[in-house]
Amino acid sequence: MTLERARQLLATQVSFGGGYNRNGARLILADVIREHGQAAADQLIREMRLDELFGFAIGQAP
Repeated sequence: MTLERARQLLATQVSFGGGYNRNGARLILADVIREHGQAAADQLIREMRLDELFGFAIGQAP
Protein backbone atom coordinates (compact mmCIF):
# COMPACT_ATOMS: atom_id res chain seq x y z
CA MET A 1 0.00 0.00 0.00
CA THR A 2 1.34 3.42 -0.86
CA LEU A 3 1.41 6.15 1.76
CA GLU A 4 -1.01 8.20 -0.32
CA ARG A 5 -3.50 5.32 -0.37
CA ALA A 6 -3.06 4.92 3.39
CA ARG A 7 -3.86 8.64 3.81
CA GLN A 8 -7.04 8.23 1.78
CA LEU A 9 -8.16 5.20 3.76
CA LEU A 10 -7.35 6.83 7.10
CA ALA A 11 -9.26 9.96 6.08
CA THR A 12 -12.33 7.78 5.55
CA GLN A 13 -11.89 6.17 8.99
CA VAL A 14 -11.48 9.59 10.62
CA SER A 15 -14.58 11.00 8.93
CA PHE A 16 -16.76 8.25 10.40
CA GLY A 17 -15.11 8.04 13.85
CA GLY A 18 -16.17 5.45 16.42
CA GLY A 19 -14.78 2.18 17.71
CA TYR A 20 -15.08 0.14 14.54
CA ASN A 21 -13.27 2.80 12.58
CA ARG A 22 -10.51 2.87 15.21
CA ASN A 23 -9.90 -0.80 14.49
CA GLY A 24 -9.86 -0.11 10.76
CA ALA A 25 -7.32 2.68 11.24
CA ARG A 26 -5.23 0.36 13.41
CA LEU A 27 -5.12 -2.23 10.63
CA ILE A 28 -4.16 0.38 8.04
CA LEU A 29 -1.32 1.60 10.26
CA ALA A 30 -0.15 -1.97 10.79
CA ASP A 31 0.18 -2.33 7.01
CA VAL A 32 2.07 0.96 6.82
CA ILE A 33 4.48 -0.21 9.53
CA ARG A 34 5.04 -3.50 7.74
CA GLU A 35 5.78 -1.86 4.38
CA HIS A 36 7.28 1.54 5.29
CA GLY A 37 8.35 1.35 8.94
CA GLN A 38 7.34 2.92 12.22
CA ALA A 39 8.52 6.40 11.20
CA ALA A 40 6.00 6.53 8.34
CA ALA A 41 3.19 5.42 10.66
CA ASP A 42 4.20 8.03 13.25
CA GLN A 43 4.10 10.71 10.57
CA LEU A 44 0.56 9.67 9.57
CA ILE A 45 -0.52 9.64 13.23
CA ARG A 46 0.76 13.20 13.67
CA GLU A 47 -0.50 14.44 10.31
CA MET A 48 -4.03 13.11 10.76
CA ARG A 49 -4.17 13.69 14.55
CA LEU A 50 -4.88 10.01 15.17
CA ASP A 51 -3.37 10.35 18.63
CA GLU A 52 -6.15 12.78 19.57
CA LEU A 53 -8.97 11.07 17.68
CA PHE A 54 -8.29 7.39 18.36
CA GLY A 55 -5.69 7.47 21.14
CA PHE A 56 -2.82 6.01 19.10
CA ALA A 57 0.58 6.63 20.66
CA ILE A 58 3.45 7.90 18.56
CA GLY A 59 6.35 5.45 18.54
CA GLN A 60 4.23 2.41 19.34
CA ALA A 61 2.53 -0.03 17.02
CA PRO A 62 -1.24 0.54 17.24
